[in-house]
Amino acid sequence: MAGWTSFVAVGDSFTEGLDDPRSDGQGYRGWADLVAGVLAARTDDFRYANLAVRGRLFDNIVAEQVPLAVAMKPDLVSFAGGGNDALRRSFEPDALVARFDRTIEKLRGTGADVVLFRWADLTGRMPGGKMLRPRVDLLNTAIEEVGAKHGAHVVSLWDDAEFTNSRLWSIDRLHLSPAGHRRVAAHVLTELGVECDPDWLAAPPPPEELSWVSRKAADAKWATQHLAPWVKRRLTGKSSGDMVTAKRPELAPLRDA
Repeated sequence: MAGWTSFVAVGDSFTEGLDDPRSDGQGYRGWADLVAGVLAARTDDFRYANLAVRGRLFDNIVAEQVPLAVAMKPDLVSFAGGGNDALRRSFEPDALVARFDRTIEKLRGTGADVVLFRWADLTGRMPGGKMLRPRVDLLNTAIEEVGAKHGAHVVSLWDDAEFTNSRLWSIDRLHLSPAGHRRVAAHVLTELGVECDPDWLAAPPPPEELSWVSRKAADAKWATQHLAPWVKRRLTGKSSGDMVTAKRPELAPLRDA
């Protein structure tokens, strides 16, 4: 459509905005807020909600966030989920893909335009990459097929080679940096046929050259500060989002993104 008047973002940490801290120190901004800001500048009475919560598994996103999104009756919805599931031993691809298909059918059935994402390749940056790669391939294939089936907009981050640049990722190697969020926002707006700041799609500088010793020290620091806490949460059944609620739970005018 020519101009969207309402946008609801659904998902996990990717959509919540980790790791793109707001300038006022109050939580995170992220690509969805950036997209909302551009759309709001084009349309009077624009409203935006972001229901995403870090750490959420696919079934939780569908059960907790999708009904709220449907009830809000927006004309644009983004859906991104399944990445946290792919990182777990209990991953059940067939069940997830089937529910994903039904979920996107439900969202499109409201008349809303829907934005989906083919994930960027993180398998070379994460432990267990060889195990993870087939799962990412499966999810990306399903996203592309379901998107085509239901007439959704599919943003393919996988096809953007710039996402191999570590400058687009935060220090935890899993979440996007501010530059990464700007790049995702640019891809979303481009897919929607909306002009965006060309700097958002500018190629980042190459990553800093590190010596072998510096790389090993950085790996050790990352394992201590990020990998170990993640493993501990998996072993104890906890999530980074256990005490977190949606940052924009109501469909409301955008005044501070």
